[in-house]
Amino acid sequence: MASKDKFYPQWCEQEAPARSYRSLIKYGDPRGFKHPNPGMFHLLRETFGMKDQDFQQPNLCMQELDIEVPCKLSPEHMAALKNMVGPDNVLTDTYPRTRVSYGAGVIDALRLRNHILENLPDAVLCPRDKQDVEAVVKYCDENRLPLYAAGGNSSVTRGKEAVKGGVCLDMNAHMNRVISINEIDQTVTVQPGIMGPDLERILNGAPQTLGAKRRYTVGHFPQSFEHSSVGGWVVTRGAGQNSTYYGKIEDMVISQDYVTPIGNFKTADFPRSATGPDFDQVMIGSEGTFGILVSCTLRLCHHQPEHRRRFSYLFKTWEDGLAACREVMQGEFGFPSVFRLSDPEETDVALRMYHVHGTPIDSILQMLGYKPMQRCMFIGAADGDRDLAGLIDTKVKRIFKKHGAFSLTAARVTQSWEKSRFTDPFMREDLMDYGVLIDTLECAVTWDNLARVHSEVRAHIKSRPRTICMTHLSHAYPQGANLYFIFVAKMQDINEYLELQYGVLEAIQKAGAAMSHHHGIGKQTGPWLEGQIGQQQLELIRALRDHFDPHHVMNPGGTLGLDMTTEQSEKRWGFRK
Repeated sequence: MASKDKFYPQWCEQEAPARSYRSLIKYGDPRGFKHPNPGMFHLLRETFGMKDQDFQQPNLCMQELDIEVPCKLSPEHMAALKNMVGPDNVLTDTYPRTRVSYGAGVIDALRLRNHILENLPDAVLCPRDKQDVEAVVKYCDENRLPLYAAGGNSSVTRGKEAVKGGVCLDMNAHMNRVISINEIDQTVTVQPGIMGPDLERILNGAPQTLGAKRRYTVGHFPQSFEHSSVGGWVVTRGAGQNSTYYGKIEDMVISQDYVTPIGNFKTADFPRSATGPDFDQVMIGSEGTFGILVSCTLRLCHHQPEHRRRFSYLFKTWEDGLAACREVMQGEFGFPSVFRLSDPEETDVALRMYHVHGTPIDSILQMLGYKPMQRCMFIGAADGDRDLAGLIDTKVKRIFKKHGAFSLTAARVTQSWEKSRFTDPFMREDLMDYGVLIDTLECAVTWDNLARVHSEVRAHIKSRPRTICMTHLSHAYPQGANLYFIFVAKMQDINEYLELQYGVLEAIQKAGAAMSHHHGIGKQTGPWLEGQIGQQQLELIRALRDHFDPHHVMNPGGTLGLDMTTEQSEKRWGFRK
């Protein structure tokens, strides 16, 4: 058998067969792969005490989906739905019903790996236009059929899981186009099913694709960018990795058009107004519980990649890095776009992956005081006008130097991160093939409370023996930031995973952070929502739901803490014996 230093697993590079369990587990592209490099692989071996033989027989789940879940809709309902959207746009096969209900979360992958199919809609409908959506919503409301909606299927919060059956609208199939561009107002109006890469391709090439005078960008680049839709961004209050400059999706939305059980609901397209509460903000983040988003108008920015300035640094301590980051965000000279500080453990893992760990360069850094499990890596970039990007680069350099940072900009660390930032989730598949699980939970914090949240949540995760816990700050503001916790553990049991996940959610809430910064709530985090926002606020959400959806047919079953079962409300949902 090969030695530890020479052995390296044969990670799967087989395209997932159509209709296989693997194709449902895959993150987006069935031909997409990203493997742990040798540095990451040896870290996993050391942490979990794994031997060469533990990497010899992967569980690839290439079998064809072999479970048939019967459609429970009556022939009368099926005939009516086919008449509304066309027979070819009504799907009752188990495979597409599973695809729209299961997302990209670890709980989804674990269930599929155990051949567990549950909470499927009885039919998937592919509406062609707003009129189709209106007809379906009206019919479902009149006949009390539960109605769900799916976009890019990248949800990690069980947000679209069809707990009560019924029907699910696949908004990607047909409603995926740019409707119009307004260069005077600098806005674009799109259908909800358009995917991130398609929208950016059209906008970046707007002179050719739309007959525009300039090139544009929305500036929204979540890690799920390649496999997520605009509608999903809006209804979950998503954020992109460049949000520190461009903002979250709620900063980009100008107006929206929804179909609800009580009729159409369209917001005005003014940039600001003082005409009572902001209804755009009421609808953003509603996760399909008030109605179906059929179009939205987004703010545009000029596409100027030639002005981008990239930079990276190494701090001696987490405290030094946080102080420098807060000073930048409160400096009032403009904001970087990418703004990401890794804590000591994430930095240690990153330096292993970048092949710095244990090299002569590493020895020099340690001699200069940048010691393992203390030092913290920062990566960043500035976008926008050339002068603005240059000013931000200069200011960041000056502030970081004051806080003892060592420049890594010449090593092009940020560029390396950019090349792989959309493909990192593919590593989850490789690891789970061998019983290693990697998952994330993120939360919003104030600067004042950041250290406490980081310390307490990390302590909870590390209380589980042999568990890696990496954390980074991102999506920063003058008043605070987002903390992103990534935990890696050797486990395959669903109960064991849920106990860990629920414990982390409890620790986040107990430490005083917001339960979610950009992933939404869904049914996963719903049981914690009232404890987060308060009883009166949740009652207001219920009142809005009762107004828009009096018969509770829209995304029922726990999303936003609505319609929860006893098991959900007691935070026991999903446990299996």
